[in-house]
Amino acid sequence: MKINKNLLFAAVIMILATALYRIFPRRPAGFAPQIAVALFAGSLCVNNKKWAFLLPLLSMLISDSLYELLYINGLTDIRGFYKGQWINYLLILSTTCFGFFARANKPLSVIGAALSAPTFYFLVSNFMVWMGNGGLKRPKTFDGLILCYNDALPFYRNSLLASLVFTALFFGTYVWAKKSQLLEQA
Repeated sequence: MKINKNLLFAAVIMILATALYRIFPRRPAGFAPQIAVALFAGSLCVNNKKWAFLLPLLSMLISDSLYELLYINGLTDIRGFYKGQWINYLLILSTTCFGFFARANKPLSVIGAALSAPTFYFLVSNFMVWMGNGGLKRPKTFDGLILCYNDALPFYRNSLLASLVFTALFFGTYVWAKKSQLLEQA
């Protein structure tokens, strides 16, 4: 299998940049590019799912490792690794599947993925928080579940905005690079 060196270089830059952005101080909570990475990787690597899942995983793992180093050195209150974190990794990886249906040359499919993936993440992750007595420890009632979702609305709004912004950036740059013939035809 021939490796497209331009695409590989772009993927490495994207992973490093998104990992560093995620640990950026005073970044709005929930405004992170990892769901957009998952969508972009899912769309571009639809024929090589191993890479599709590896790219967002690397972005998360690098940023969490950096968070942990900052935490150990007393430079942040945010832990890089914590109990139950595997759920976040699983959810980020699952958003890659939304990318399998997004086509770079079909803006509506990209927008649909950029809206549905963070919505899926929001619904499932906050249900898990509620079930596990995390967050504000809302009661195990329907009203408690709604309160839990309500608690997380600022994160959801920022996650939606980030997904739209970073997805537009990744897909837009990719389409532009292909049209400008900066990327070899895959």
